[in-house]
Amino acid sequence: MEVAEMLAMHSVLVKIFLGFLVAGLLVPMVVKSPTGFKKASLIYTMGFQALATMIAFAGLVAVFTGDLAWTLSTILMVVVWAVMMYIEIKKYKLIKTANLKNEETFKVLKSAFIKISVVQILLVAIMVVLMILKAKGVIAL
Repeated sequence: MEVAEMLAMHSVLVKIFLGFLVAGLLVPMVVKSPTGFKKASLIYTMGFQALATMIAFAGLVAVFTGDLAWTLSTILMVVVWAVMMYIEIKKYKLIKTANLKNEETFKVLKSAFIKISVVQILLVAIMVVLMILKAKGVIAL
């Protein structure tokens, strides 16, 4: 596989991931029971981690096989990936250990799920915009 193909695959995976994140906003709205919310959160977190890891792997393979430099944008992508994985793991652990039978706790965690998802969507969207601007030559990262 050529470096250009790896970067194209990386780009496609990022778009799929962005769609997954947007669809994930429905999880707290659709799931009504605490047990269902825990299960849906587990499934969502597994999908999140799988897609995020595929994106990171495709990007890192492209960097190393193409002898691409570790530019600020590449380092920023790795940092954003690490932050997003950390946030997602913390979110799932909180949902897993919380007493969701308490209605107030359940409402707070559903709200937090949505807010965290919006932040993650913004992080990915900002990186996509930065990379588009870099590819167009508008900015140099």
